[in-house]
Amino acid sequence: MQSEPHFTVRPATVGDAPLICALLNEIDTIETGRPDTDLHTVESELAHPEIDLREDSWLAFAGDRLVAYALVWDDSRAERIDADHYVLPGHDAAGEGLLAMAEERAAARAGANGASRAVLHLHLNARPTTDVDMLGRRGWLRVRRYHVLSRPLSGADLAAPEPPPGLVLRDCTDEADRRRAHALVQETFSEHFDHQPRTYEQWLDDIAGAHVNWSLVWVASLGTDDVAVLFSRNDRQSMGWINNIGVRAPFRGRGIAGHLLRHAFAAYAARGRDTIGLGVDTQNESGALRIYEAHGMRTDYAVDTWEVVLPARLPTA
Repeated sequence: MQSEPHFTVRPATVGDAPLICALLNEIDTIETGRPDTDLHTVESELAHPEIDLREDSWLAFAGDRLVAYALVWDDSRAERIDADHYVLPGHDAAGEGLLAMAEERAAARAGANGASRAVLHLHLNARPTTDVDMLGRRGWLRVRRYHVLSRPLSGADLAAPEPPPGLVLRDCTDEADRRRAHALVQETFSEHFDHQPRTYEQWLDDIAGAHVNWSLVWVASLGTDDVAVLFSRNDRQSMGWINNIGVRAPFRGRGIAGHLLRHAFAAYAARGRDTIGLGVDTQNESGALRIYEAHGMRTDYAVDTWEVVLPARLPTA
C-alpha cells in the first residue's frame, strides 16, 4: 500500500464495486442533487477486459473512508487515453495525488501504443467536486461542453406516435439486430467529438451488454434500409436514459429522430418512469439539441471534457 500525507492509496478490485458506487453516488448528490450511479455499471467498468486494475485504478482512503477514486482506460490504441476522477470535498491532496498517478499511467499507455504523446480526457460535472484550479495548474484545459437534458413523462406520453411514412421500428432482442444497432452507432457517431471505433465485442464490454434490456434498443428501417438507431437503458436510479440516437446522413431531416424520441417517451412512460434524459454535445452540428428541445427536453446540468497533453513515456528496453 502506498502512503501519502493524510491518505493511503491502493488499486481497486472488483470486490470494491459497492464501496466505489457509494462514493460516486455521494458525489452525484453533491453535484446534481441526486444519486445516479448503479452498482452493475461500476462492476462492469472494474471487470472490463481492457483495464488492468493493478495498474489502471487507484483508491484513496482517509483512515477507513474512501475519499477519492481514479481510473484510466485506453480504447484508441493510440495517443487518446481516458480517465475517471472522483474526490470528496475537503480531500484535495488525495484528489491531486490520484490525478498525478493517472497522468503517469496515461503517458505509459500511450507510449506502449507507439504514440509520442498522451492526449488525456476527463469528463467532469461543470461544477465538480474536483478542484478545477488544481486542474489548471497541472495544464488541463476545458475543451468541450455537454449538457444532460431531461423531460418529465406522464400518461399523455403513452400513446404510440405515428411514424413517418414507411418507417418501421424493431427491437434488438435478436443477436442480428444487436449487431445492426452496433453498426449504426459506429456509422452515425463516427464524426462526433471523441468517438473511438469499437468492434461489436468491445462495444458490448463498454455498455455492459449483459445488463442491457435489448427490448429498449430499436433499429428503424425504411424498406430494406436500416436508417437509424436508438439505444436506451432503464437501469439508472433517477430516470430512463437514452445513450444514443443516430440517423444515417442520407436519411436526416425526415422526422426520424423525433419519432424515435417520442417512441422512447411512450415506452418509458409505460414502464412507470416519470423522467427520461440524455446527453448532447452542444457543439454538434447535426442540430440534435434543437430536436431535443423541440420535444420538451430541458437542460438538467452540464458536463465538461477536460484535456491535457503529456509526453508519452516510452517503454524501456
